Amino acid sequence: MLIDGLQYANWSEKIFRQLREGGVDAIHVTIAYHENFRECVLNFEQWNRWFEQHSGLIVRGLTASDIDDAKATNRTAVFFGFQNPSPIEDDIGLVEIVHRLGARFMQLTYNNQSLLATGCYESEDSGVTRMGKQVIREMNRVGLVVDMSHSADRSTIEAADISERPIAITHANPHSWHPALRNKRDDVIRAVTQNGGMLGFSIYPHHLKDSSNCTVESFCQMIADTASRFGIEHLGIGTDLCQDQPDSVVEWMRVGRWSKEIDYGEGSADNAGFPPMPEWFTDNRDFNNIKQGLLKVGMNATEADAVMGGNWYRFFAENFSPLP
Repeated sequence: MLIDGLQYANWSEKIFRQLREGGVDAIHVTIAYHENFRECVLNFEQWNRWFEQHSGLIVRGLTASDIDDAKATNRTAVFFGFQNPSPIEDDIGLVEIVHRLGARFMQLTYNNQSLLATGCYESEDSGVTRMGKQVIREMNRVGLVVDMSHSADRSTIEAADISERPIAITHANPHSWHPALRNKRDDVIRAVTQNGGMLGFSIYPHHLKDSSNCTVESFCQMIADTASRFGIEHLGIGTDLCQDQPDSVVEWMRVGRWSKEIDYGEGSADNAGFPPMPEWFTDNRDFNNIKQGLLKVGMNATEADAVMGGNWYRFFAENFSPLP
């Protein structure tokens, strides 16, 4: 089982075919950064057309059993998520609506303060808001996973404790390995994993030690070290692959409509676009490099398979359906 916990590629038949060549059974794809509800619906509509046009390559994913069906028919199951709660606007009733439309993950924040919690770029972290507590409860009820990948520390720890179901950090790495603003400190990872949640390791270069020059050995040793500290059953891959995206998309991701100025985030004015991926992972055909790297740093085959997809599969199976 091979599952990627987060991608935001510039989708095309080429990439869908690469998913099959790489044996990727399921992916979580971002379909909203700053979109409001209506704009997000248009993104669902676009995916409906892709499912129709490329029915031999991809299939909509709603439950873990859809991954089994996809695997049996040599296709990739596609699960939807939001990197911002903007599609629910200020209406808790839209939580159930977006779940029925197919969303299975929603971040409580992107980089900024939201109506629900604090983003990791804010100087003050006030934690989960009053509305955020109510939305988490509603997300738990319908089966929409709380994702805190871009959230600040206090907010993430509070969300892990407030949520009655496990939450996820779908794409980040330990701050102790590489102190990027978006990477997660030990107390944050501990709060998420102790409550049954998942951490997906990111290959986005700004999150990597030595950036684009990070070696697969370094990356896989980091995973092994994290497993020894927090339990291998809580770990997966969330590449944050942004394949074939134009650099203009970075501005949409970081700026949206909230600022007139360019927000360079963890980059700089000299490196405002997408950084090059490490040579050992440039597209979906390269996942085996990670698996082989995990084996080389001492994991056995069962442990490597758990990280490559087995853990995400279990998490999907337990958390995408409404509470009884």
